[in-house]
Amino acid sequence: MFNQKIILASQSPRRRELLHLAEINFDVIVADTDESYPTDLSFEEIAIHIAKNKALAVAHQNKTDKIILAADTIVICNREVIGKPINEEDAVNIISKLSGNKHSVITGVYMFQKTREIFFADVTEVTFHNLTQTQIKYYVNKYKPFDKAGAYAIQEWIGAVGIKNINGDFYNVMGLPISRVVETLQQFSSQ
Repeated sequence: MFNQKIILASQSPRRRELLHLAEINFDVIVADTDESYPTDLSFEEIAIHIAKNKALAVAHQNKTDKIILAADTIVICNREVIGKPINEEDAVNIISKLSGNKHSVITGVYMFQKTREIFFADVTEVTFHNLTQTQIKYYVNKYKPFDKAGAYAIQEWIGAVGIKNINGDFYNVMGLPISRVVETLQQFSSQ
C-alpha cells in the first residue's frame, strides 16, 4: 500500500479514475504547459518530455514536499505521432487511419519531489478490426473523443467492439499504466 498523498498534474478524468482504483490519495493541480517538443526525440522521449513539463510547471507554481505525478499519452501509427483531434472530421480521419491497423500507445510518466525524479514510458500495441465509416462516425458523434490522443478511449464502445488485439497494459491505453505507477511510487518513497 502507498499511503502518502501525491499531486496529480493532470486534468484527465481517466487518470483520476485509475488513481482512485489503486487507492492512491491525491490532489489535482494543473498548470498551463507547452506541449511542443524537440524534433530529435524518440517517441518514448516525447511522451516523457511533455509529462516532465507538466510536473515542473506545477512544481514551480506550488511549493510542496509531495510527489508530483504527471503523464502524457501519445499514439503512434505508421511512425506518425497522432495527437488529439481538432474537430469531428479530424477524429473520423484519425480513427479511419487506425482502422485495420496496429498502433502504439505510449504514456510517459514523470514523478518529481524536490530534487528527485523518476520517469519512464510504457508502450502498448493495439490493433483495430476493420471499422466501417458508419461505425466510426457513430462513435465520434456519440462519444465526442476530442480530448483523447488517437481520438478514442479503449474503455468506451469502440474499445468493446473495435479492438482486435492488445499487447501490453490495458490501463496504459486509458492514460496511465497504473500498476507500474504504484510500483514506482513505492520505490520513490523508499529512497
